[in-house]
Amino acid sequence: MADTSSIALRVPRGVDSVRAFGAGDAVLRTLERELDARLVVRGDRVLVDGPTASVELAARCLETLFNRAAQGDALDAADVVKLVSARRGGAPGSAPHDGRILTYRGRSIRPKTSGQEAYVEAIRSHTLSFCFGPAGTGKTYLAMALAVAALHRRECGRIVLTRPVVEAGESLGFLPGTLEEKVDPYVRPLLDALYDMMDADEIVRALDEGTIEIAPLAYMRGRTLNDAFVVLDEAQNTTPEQMKMFLTRLGFNARFVVTGDLTQRDLVGRRGGLYDIETILSGVEDIAFVHLDRSDVVRHELVGRIVEAYERYDERCGRADAARRTRKEHGDGDAHR
Repeated sequence: MADTSSIALRVPRGVDSVRAFGAGDAVLRTLERELDARLVVRGDRVLVDGPTASVELAARCLETLFNRAAQGDALDAADVVKLVSARRGGAPGSAPHDGRILTYRGRSIRPKTSGQEAYVEAIRSHTLSFCFGPAGTGKTYLAMALAVAALHRRECGRIVLTRPVVEAGESLGFLPGTLEEKVDPYVRPLLDALYDMMDADEIVRALDEGTIEIAPLAYMRGRTLNDAFVVLDEAQNTTPEQMKMFLTRLGFNARFVVTGDLTQRDLVGRRGGLYDIETILSGVEDIAFVHLDRSDVVRHELVGRIVEAYERYDERCGRADAARRTRKEHGDGDAHR
């Protein structure tokens, strides 16, 4: 039988227990399930008992919860699962990063996985960064948070957020409204994210003054972007020509971030600008490439399972296609005998 033990941890003074433990102690219940230990709150103490290894791991996780709550942040159930996995691995650098990027209305934005931490560090230490990954990994959101933080610290004079406009079945020329109204749906997700990071009045003022610009990629042609933090989102939908055009807009005191998901291309029958960019730019100094995967998904935990299901399906389809090609080749060989 495994050794058992118990421990009592005091909630630090000033730490909101609801923020630390979640509504209805949901975070503690998740810890119990993940660690096979029993956690009970008694006043300002948390009593933990169970297998010794689980109790020790629970203590380390609770310390992280307390620290995050003291900084005005909190982990949800999905974050706790990742935290336990990282702590169980024993690698300090693999635990969710405590260094906040941006704080807005008491809520901190920070990387939550080791992959996201590497991504943030790549952006901070390189002039040009590429990030590949599925939906929900924070590719664009973290880049925008870093951009807003840089603007507030006056490390850059403006933010430029851009996306390619890819027509899906309808030509923009035949859609109703002005050009701005036509492209609004393509850039709206970027504006929605900004409202998570800035006051509405500040956003309107910044847009009016040009401190923040949200525009289709086509608007970048012929420009040089100096003193700017520039984020190109949905880059899997660029053409090679558009990608080259965008990258050559880089000006002095500028930082470029390019994000995309190669599994969600809307370009039909055309090679995308991200397809071989890592091969083209491999070895070029001051450029970083970061690959996130489903372990970095920080949306609802169901999103991670959906991404995993699609990956399994793609693998099955790939094997089926290869088998069909093999049968066809063998059949053709028989016919020529």
